[in-house]
Amino acid sequence: MTAIVVIAKECLPGKVKTRLHPPLSLEQAAELAAASLADTLTVASRLPATRQILAFDGVTPPPEAAGWEILAQTDGALDERLAAIFDHLDEPTLLLGMDTPQVSAALLAPVFSGWGDETDAWFGPANDGGFWALALKNPTGALLRGIPMSRPDTGGHQLHRLDRAGLTVGLLPSLTDIDTITDARAVASIAPHTRFARAFAGVRASARLQNADLVALSGARS
Repeated sequence: MTAIVVIAKECLPGKVKTRLHPPLSLEQAAELAAASLADTLTVASRLPATRQILAFDGVTPPPEAAGWEILAQTDGALDERLAAIFDHLDEPTLLLGMDTPQVSAALLAPVFSGWGDETDAWFGPANDGGFWALALKNPTGALLRGIPMSRPDTGGHQLHRLDRAGLTVGLLPSLTDIDTITDARAVASIAPHTRFARAFAGVRASARLQNADLVALSGARS
C-alpha cells in the first residue's frame, strides 16, 4: 500500500501565489491558493492510502486536513524540503503539490493499483517543465536532493536522476500548475466542478464589480 503526502504552505496573503498579483490582490491570490489546496486534500482523502500526511509550512492547517498527520517542513531550499519528506517515510509514498486542483482520484489510480515488480516510481509532469506528483516505491531523499527547482528544466533533471538510479518510471498525465492568471483561467475552465473554479469565478465577478464602481465614480466626478 502507498502513503500520500501533500506539501503545502499556509495560505496567507503575500505568502502564496504571489505571481497572481497583479492583477489579483494578495488577498484574492491567497483565497485561490486555499481553494486549490482544499480541492487537492479532498481528492487525496478519497484515495486508498495507508497514511495521509500534510507536509506543512505554517501554523494553522486547513480544515480539510482534519485527521491527517501533520509533518512540519524542514528549512532550506525546495529540493531539501522534498528530500526530507521522502527520508521521513519507509513505505511507498506519493507526493502531491497543492497547485493542481484539477487532479482526480482517477488520474492517481495507477499509483494505488499495486506496484508489482515493474514500476519503481511514478512521475507527474507539469506543463511548465516541473512536476506535480512524484511517487517512489522505496523513498529516499537522495533522489531529489540537488535537483534545481522552479525552472523549466526541473522535470527533466528529476527524470534523469530517476533514470540514472536505474528506476523504471511510470508517467502520469501532464497537468497545469497554477502560477499565473493565465494558468488559473485555464484550470478553472477545464475543472468547473472544483472549489477553485468557484473561487476564481468569485474573484472575476468581484473584479468586474470593482471596475464598474471605478467607471461610475469617474463619471460622477467629471
